[in-house]
Amino acid sequence: MVLTTTNSIEGRPVREYKGVVTGETIIGANMFKDFLAGIRDVIGGRSGSYESVLREAKDTSMREMADRAKALGANAIVGIDIDYATIGQGNSMIMVTTSGTAVVI
Repeated sequence: MVLTTTNSIEGRPVREYKGVVTGETIIGANMFKDFLAGIRDVIGGRSGSYESVLREAKDTSMREMADRAKALGANAIVGIDIDYATIGQGNSMIMVTTSGTAVVI
């Protein structure tokens, strides 16, 4: 499965459009990670624990979207958009949504 944020793939013309596909992931960050991130806010630096959770959510959302494209008979997704948001009480959940157009190249 070819995945790209561009609307075309150089040298590989789109033969068939299968439709819009999406992937959605909502994942919680636990209290321990919140505590460590709070310390990072005070002393500076990156929060590896949150970065790991964010990466996991993005990968899961992309995989879900690719699975939906395969079910439609597509072998690529073009024009991928990735959106991030926090939701839930106290913004304790991270939501990642992906969308793109499933195509046959």
